[in-house]
Amino acid sequence: MANLRVVLDTNVVLRAISSKSNLADLLDKLYQEAYEIVVSNEILSEYKEKITQFYGFLTAKTFLDFLIILPNTRRIEPYFRLNLIVSDIDDNKFVDCAFSANAHYIVTDDKHFKALQKIKFPNIPFIKAEDFKHLLNTLNNNQ
Repeated sequence: MANLRVVLDTNVVLRAISSKSNLADLLDKLYQEAYEIVVSNEILSEYKEKITQFYGFLTAKTFLDFLIILPNTRRIEPYFRLNLIVSDIDDNKFVDCAFSANAHYIVTDDKHFKALQKIKFPNIPFIKAEDFKHLLNTLNNNQ
C-alpha cells in the first residue's frame, strides 16, 4: 500500500535510527517508499532536538536532510489544535498532524496515546511500532 500515510512519534524514530535496533526496518521501508511519512515543522524540530540529544548533531542533521528530500515525506502545517491528549500536551503535535493529513496511523509506543481510544470523533488511529513493522511486512508480502 504505497499510499499508507503515517506520523512517526519521536520515540519510534529514536529507536529506529540505530541499525542494530529491531525497528531499523521502519526507516529502511521509508527509504524504499513503502509508506508515506507526514511531518510538521513542530515534529521536525522535536526530531532534531531529541536525535541531537541521543545521537549527536551530525546524525540529526543527516537524518533530517535526507528525510525532507524523500519523495514520500509530506510536510503539512496543522491549523487545528484539537488538544485531545491532556496527560502530555506535547504529544498533541502528532495528533494534530495526523488529523490534518488524514493519516492512517500514528506509530507510537507512548502510553499517552491510549487516550485517543476513548474519543469517538475525530478517529485518530495509532499503532505500536512492532505492529506497524508487521503490517509493512504483510503488505510487502502481498504485493
